[in-house]
Amino acid sequence: MANMVQRLYETCKDVFKNGESGYVPPPADIQRLTAVLDGLNAEDMNLTSIMRVLRRRRSRQHDPPAVIYIHIYECDQFSIGIFCLPACGVIPLHDHPGMTVLSKLLFGSMHLQSFDWVEIMPSSIKQPQPGRRLAKVKVDADLSAPCDVSVLFPAAGGNMHCFRALTPCAILDVLGPPYSQAQARNCTYYHHFPFTPFSSDGGELNGDVDGEGYAWLEERAKPESFIVAAAPYSGPTILER
Repeated sequence: MANMVQRLYETCKDVFKNGESGYVPPPADIQRLTAVLDGLNAEDMNLTSIMRVLRRRRSRQHDPPAVIYIHIYECDQFSIGIFCLPACGVIPLHDHPGMTVLSKLLFGSMHLQSFDWVEIMPSSIKQPQPGRRLAKVKVDADLSAPCDVSVLFPAAGGNMHCFRALTPCAILDVLGPPYSQAQARNCTYYHHFPFTPFSSDGGELNGDVDGEGYAWLEERAKPESFIVAAAPYSGPTILER
């Protein structure tokens, strides 16, 4: 019987064979890939030593500690990797242009916050500053393993998200297709500002827009405090077919 990592690779290869930016696999394919991810755990990826390292690591001063990334596989159609976060580690708010992403929390606890763009902004809303864009909150919750796989799509499901580790944790990410500068799929980071619903004439809105569940997002440079260190993958070998 093929190991679980091999099974994940083969399922990704089939589900993301289209390989085009913006392609959304059919629901049956998403369910099939989700089922494979549901069956994976930290032991399948041989993360025992990384877990020990994460539990010993502490944040220095006021900056979040470095995040460890374990690269497993990448081709033009998809990529597989693991982000390992010490307690208080943060993956800042960022997007996934033209991509379908499945994330599996392998161990630990984290806070997930995700957003989708509001494509048609009500004319009554006054934009606070140029460069900011209205987004709707998709998820704002604490998660602990084991939990459901998170799935986001090019224009829905929380395409912009951030992770904050509540305890040492590891997140298995499947991206289809992966980031690609050549294909204009670059990672963009964002500042997050609270949504204050003021009308275009300066007064408060009269209930046509509920302020709960919205935020203003503004593009930013990659945060200097976001440091990612590479670590080798020591799990089962993937046999390309």
